[in-house]
Amino acid sequence: MINAEIITIGDELLIGQVVDTNSAWMAEKLNEYGIGLYQITSVHDDRAHIIAALDEAFGRADIVLTTGGLGPTKDDITKNVLCEYFGTHLIEDARVRAHIAELYKDRPDILNKLTSTQWMVPECAKILENRVGSAPLMVFHKGKQMLASMPGVPYEMKIAMEEQILPYLESQIKDNKSKIIHKTLQVTGIAESTLAILLEDYERSMPQGLHLAYLPKDGIIRLRLSSYGELSETEIQHWFDELKRITVEYMIADTDEPLEVLIGHILTERGKTIATAESCTGGKLAALLNKHSGSSVFYKGSVVAYSNEVKENVLKVHRESLERYGAVSEQVVTQMACGAKKILNTDYAIATSGVAGPTGGTLEKPVGTVWIAWATPDNVYSECFHLGKLREQITDRACTKALVQILRILRNEK
Repeated sequence: MINAEIITIGDELLIGQVVDTNSAWMAEKLNEYGIGLYQITSVHDDRAHIIAALDEAFGRADIVLTTGGLGPTKDDITKNVLCEYFGTHLIEDARVRAHIAELYKDRPDILNKLTSTQWMVPECAKILENRVGSAPLMVFHKGKQMLASMPGVPYEMKIAMEEQILPYLESQIKDNKSKIIHKTLQVTGIAESTLAILLEDYERSMPQGLHLAYLPKDGIIRLRLSSYGELSETEIQHWFDELKRITVEYMIADTDEPLEVLIGHILTERGKTIATAESCTGGKLAALLNKHSGSSVFYKGSVVAYSNEVKENVLKVHRESLERYGAVSEQVVTQMACGAKKILNTDYAIATSGVAGPTGGTLEKPVGTVWIAWATPDNVYSECFHLGKLREQITDRACTKALVQILRILRNEK
């Protein structure tokens, strides 16, 4: 199997100022092309650090991908370091110069002495077009190994990868690449250790070349079955079907699609809509349901009713319910769900109300207590959960519980 490594370059990555989202996206794309990712390394804008990382990566990988350090300012040193590393020098590239002139033709203030450094490129590199930016995309060959250098700005990097780098790599490795296959199912309602015991015999009998990974998060465990070119699709599907059979009691999905996407598919197919009313989750549920393109078809909106005043005045929760039972109660959360469904004129609604902490808990309702309600065209369901002690953990788990149950409700209504 062909292996790749990613080197992300920039001080901002190592001081926590910028989160590296590029590598995860790149890893997924590389797998789709049959290229395995061996390691991801982040380094400072420092010559010695970059060179050491390149030496280490070329000691393990067939393909090295770098991002960052290609701007026109003094701290962007990647291009000069690559020149040194590959024993070459900078020359002017007329095509890059023409591209930059066209890119900034309506902004002449950008065409200055620093911008002019962008059309200077390493003589030995193959230069690919960066359609949306001024930094050239550079590919270097080192024997049978390759390095591709891209900008670190995520939207530039993604366009560069999809339009230029991946097609170029495909042309170079098409006769040697493997087919990497991942199949994922999602389970809930079982502890990771209990699940591992359930799957002991299954794992013992798995053939060589097949790998099972446990990926827990917020009450969902993803089970990923992977093969790196060693088994046929028919064999992998057989083992995946067996995995589903064993875990059927807990399985919520047999794909890696997010729960909100699965919910959206069902609602869209049926021409139905949903809304949310949130107290303790503070809009997190709304953010998930409208996260993906096309969500406006099925998701109408949310009322973030953090205060009792908003619960009463907007969602029409009865004041006596709030006074008698408190905001974190079955009575209040069911009224919130019904209120959101009516006000936003939807077929379904989800409501959350809880004690997210770290303060505010009582003996009767300790931190982590969350009530969730689901209003449907014909019924209202509710349930109380105890979801831990940490605020973010509680709200994330509450969102997962809310989505899992509405997905089950929708499937049961078929």
